[in-house]
Amino acid sequence: MWSRLLAVMLLISSSDAIADGMVVDKVYHPYVLPNEREFEWRLMSRQTDSNTLIGQRIAYGQSISETVMVEGYLIGEKTETEDFGLQAYEVEIRWMLTEQGELWADWGMLFEVEKQHKSNDWEVTTGIIFEKEFGRTSLTMNLFGIYEWGETIQDEIEVEFRLKYRYRWMPQIQPAIEVYTGEDYFGIGPAFMGIQRFDGQKQLKWEAGFITEVSNSGKDHSLRVALEYEF
Repeated sequence: MWSRLLAVMLLISSSDAIADGMVVDKVYHPYVLPNEREFEWRLMSRQTDSNTLIGQRIAYGQSISETVMVEGYLIGEKTETEDFGLQAYEVEIRWMLTEQGELWADWGMLFEVEKQHKSNDWEVTTGIIFEKEFGRTSLTMNLFGIYEWGETIQDEIEVEFRLKYRYRWMPQIQPAIEVYTGEDYFGIGPAFMGIQRFDGQKQLKWEAGFITEVSNSGKDHSLRVALEYEF
């Protein structure tokens, strides 16, 4: 099994995808709770020798069945030459294909449609989500195919791969290693996540990671932070 997983990683990292300015983002888990509702905020910052890009996402989501979650996003960005402002809108659907523990691994799918705010540019993403527990550790992998088109960009197909291997030390603190790949990009670094549960389905999730690009020379560091309140 491990040799197959390694082969997938090598195949994706060497693929001819076109990486976005913000490669590092959330590693998705395949799970959906019945009657789940949530507010989410994400911060992503990427610093290179030539540029600094900061992105934020604010979202509200709600499950429409026991296995399907729909979430809407407002996306903002800031660069060294442009002030922070609304960049795009996005609708996301997450579909839990298997019940947790039903098969040898847990599976899900992700579908996203994004439209730029100031131009008629679009992006559609389809992804496979995988998670497997090994004792007190968990391996989570995301494989995304992305298609972009519009009035100011050329038609492009991108491939992105994300991996998180975490140790479930305690619910509130779970250290991890994360890997992100795209064309000319291979990033790896430490991450942490945690869950604080309250009454009923109420819970607060937090995540943070610091990823360094290692396949090219020069500075390329990404910081990601996320808060998610489910109720």
